[in-house]
Amino acid sequence: MTGNDPGHVVPNSSGTDRPKTKAPANAADCHMHIYDPRAAQLASRLPVSDAGPPDYRLLQKRIGTSRVVVVQPRNHATNNQVTLDAVAQLGLGARGIAVLHPTVTDAELKRLDAGGIRGIRFSLGDPSTAVVTLDMVEPLAKRIAPLGWHVQLHWPGDMIAENADLLRRLPTPIVIDHMGRLPPAVGTAHPAYPIILGLIEKGRTWVKLGAAYLNTEIGPPRYPDATKIARAYVKAAPQRLVWGSDWPHPSEGNNKPDDALLFDLLAEWAGDEKTLNRVLVSNPEALYGFSAR
Repeated sequence: MTGNDPGHVVPNSSGTDRPKTKAPANAADCHMHIYDPRAAQLASRLPVSDAGPPDYRLLQKRIGTSRVVVVQPRNHATNNQVTLDAVAQLGLGARGIAVLHPTVTDAELKRLDAGGIRGIRFSLGDPSTAVVTLDMVEPLAKRIAPLGWHVQLHWPGDMIAENADLLRRLPTPIVIDHMGRLPPAVGTAHPAYPIILGLIEKGRTWVKLGAAYLNTEIGPPRYPDATKIARAYVKAAPQRLVWGSDWPHPSEGNNKPDDALLFDLLAEWAGDEKTLNRVLVSNPEALYGFSAR
């Protein structure tokens, strides 16, 4: 098929071409969201139109990934049923990340675990849209530790730096969203960067590459400031990196990025096929247990 084949049109994504980079077998997209307006609990300043599993399968077809991690969006607050349903629909190659409050029951934790949930997310950069709070992190981490889950943190770099002691004492693995949201003009000179590397060195922290548009002041097509940050992580800790598309790109409103371009950008960040396979296949298997379910 040609790059302009109508079959490559994906909702919430611009462009129609396939990536130049061929995805390896069992490649994982470790960060995307499913939205169902019928189940929304919260009005958000980041509204997304209906973005369901059938729409996402079109993205998988376009970029060549087959495994996926469905991350609960803020719009659905602690109603994780949409995420659970999406994991079930997307099949054995799907896992989920929930959003919870400390009032969650043990029975609900067991239900979520059986449904493929493998971690909980704390998105705290914007108090106006946050559905969890900083004081929930440690109590919930203690609750989920026996399940082998991790905590996933979407925090700006300043918050990571300010709460380094908290992060060092958490009893669970940690996943850092969107490359740690380091200020683009400062990049790896920000104090959060060595803190993240120190957590990685302890053998229990991972970083998600992706969302270049959240880590740039320059923009596409190559996002040079985000690229500099991503390459630093690749050089420092290729064994602790995964990648996420961030589809349906909720922060970008109607100006959706080209997912083929973003997938090719990952290949540029990785630098070679061995590292690309590690980021897309073997690292996600270790973190999410894809080969075991």
